[in-house]
Amino acid sequence: RTMSEIICNHVKKAYGETIVLHDVSFTIQPHERISIIGGSGSGKTTLTRLLMGLVHPNRGSMTLDDVDITKKEPYEMAPYIGYVFQNPDQQLFASTVFEEVAFAPRKLGCNEHTIKKRVEEVLKITNLQDVIWEMPQVLTLGQKQRLSIACALAAKPKILILDEPTSGQDCRERTMLLRLMRKLNAQGLGIIMVTHDMDILAEHADKVIVINQGELAFDGTPLDLFSQKELTLKLGLELPEAVCIS
Repeated sequence: RTMSEIICNHVKKAYGETIVLHDVSFTIQPHERISIIGGSGSGKTTLTRLLMGLVHPNRGSMTLDDVDITKKEPYEMAPYIGYVFQNPDQQLFASTVFEEVAFAPRKLGCNEHTIKKRVEEVLKITNLQDVIWEMPQVLTLGQKQRLSIACALAAKPKILILDEPTSGQDCRERTMLLRLMRKLNAQGLGIIMVTHDMDILAEHADKVIVINQGELAFDGTPLDLFSQKELTLKLGLELPEAVCIS
């Protein structure tokens, strides 16, 4: 798997008269683990929807490895970018874990041998091989979250976007998820996390993109962000406890 570069260039998105994103530009390098943060209604969810092809910008352009994705539809983006919802119940529907994970490769036209091999592979990566014939609805929240990740991985994307992936999870599941993200990144998968958890950001991210009231408010490393106390206060961000103590 080869990591991908994303370039957003002067992107604007409006719904009617309401401008949600205004003149947003940034570059995501192939090796970077990204965190996108911002308050409720800041525009960060719209940004990820643009990347997925669920909505299209009114102005500006987006490229993925020099390919223009500005107007591409979700089915065209699926092999490139996987999306994991904050609430996994929103995307789980099959009667067994196997069928849930098999859905994407089956839709992509894979034969049954390839599907079986791919399902077993991603369930092993996400440590779910023991629940392969269970109903997704009876799994724990942490298992459901990892199942959602497995479903995305089965399509062999280059980038994985996770929306608030640790919300409602206990410390053990949170640690397991972050360890999985580091492992996948080391294997060549680009990771973009949308989160409000500053401790996750400090632990996970190589780069932070802060969206505030539809505009790019910060684009840099967590260390650079945490060293600008006035900026973090202005943006309504809580510094991690370790940073405050130090």
